[in-house]
Amino acid sequence: MLKKTSFLAIPLLFLIYSCNNQSAPKNSYGPGAPVTYQTLALQPRTVTLNSEYPASIQGLQNIEIRSKVDGFVEKIYVDEGSIVKKGQLLFKINAPQYLQDLRTAEAGIKTAEADVNTAKLQVEKVKPLVDKEIISHYELESAQNTLQSKEALLAQARATLENAKVNLGYTTITSPVDGVIGSLPFKLGSLISSTTADPLTTVYNTATVYVYFAMNEKQLLDFSRDSTNTSLKSKIASMPKVTLLLADGSIYPQQGKLETINGLINTNTGSANLRAAFANPRGLLRSGSSATVRIPLVLKNVLVIPQVAAYQLQDKRFVYLIDDKNQVKNVEISTLDNTPGQYYIVSGGLKAGDRIIVESSSSLADGTIVKPADVNPESVYKNLK
Repeated sequence: MLKKTSFLAIPLLFLIYSCNNQSAPKNSYGPGAPVTYQTLALQPRTVTLNSEYPASIQGLQNIEIRSKVDGFVEKIYVDEGSIVKKGQLLFKINAPQYLQDLRTAEAGIKTAEADVNTAKLQVEKVKPLVDKEIISHYELESAQNTLQSKEALLAQARATLENAKVNLGYTTITSPVDGVIGSLPFKLGSLISSTTADPLTTVYNTATVYVYFAMNEKQLLDFSRDSTNTSLKSKIASMPKVTLLLADGSIYPQQGKLETINGLINTNTGSANLRAAFANPRGLLRSGSSATVRIPLVLKNVLVIPQVAAYQLQDKRFVYLIDDKNQVKNVEISTLDNTPGQYYIVSGGLKAGDRIIVESSSSLADGTIVKPADVNPESVYKNLK
């Protein structure tokens, strides 16, 4: 009987211990001392987010060089990719008919000048006779009309000469701007005219280049929305300079400025085009190239946490919040899609002054008591730019 009684007492002791253990405060080691965790008291900060967009580069001017006259390509003074100055000779067109027109016009001038001189002599001859009433006044008026007619023909001949000079000038083609020569589809001896479909070449003025990129409707709304109620034009003017990432991943040394936002959203793509301008003093940027635009966005008075301080459960993010009694509370947070490196920008779930655990930890249940160890905020945010 004594043996049975002792065996019944053992489960009773376990039951009493279990009940006492459930009523005790929780901590990470069960009945042991609270575990120390690094904690951070959140304070608003100013951060800069970088958004990147694929972009294409176009020169300030892309000027097609075309012939205004019919003829053969006699000389080509430049090569593809050459850097040219405004007024520099590019092509010579062999069009002998325009030289012949010039010579004909020059001869016509001489003929017209001779006719005018003859008409003047006739007026000078008739006038004294009319004054002496030897001949009628009609003869003088007829001579004067003849003189006016010859003078008009001289003016017409001079206009024909100027037109011939202009046409002959079209046989030498110069660059209208500083820029870079594009492709040269026509070779020496090619027959061209003013109606030829392809241009002789294209001069790309790339002293300044335009960089075009697109934002979707949501991005555009986020960008355009301004709590200070300033206009979109004022917002663009106050935007910081933007950065250009080249095709090889390097950063272009010159920063650019956002200039315009297209007011029309493309119904096919659901996006609007934006344009930024970049100086190109070394000619490194070529028209038609691809790049990436990086736009900085400064956010003031926002809460920033290290990504290691948060954990994800399904599609939600949580952090361990520490209350005044050093008890853990799992709190769901919302964050911005764009993240500055290894950090999250909190848009909901936390407020200034909240203390959170900022190190990776195993699952902590609500109510678990921990020992907080506040860390220096500068050591936490040292990698935040």
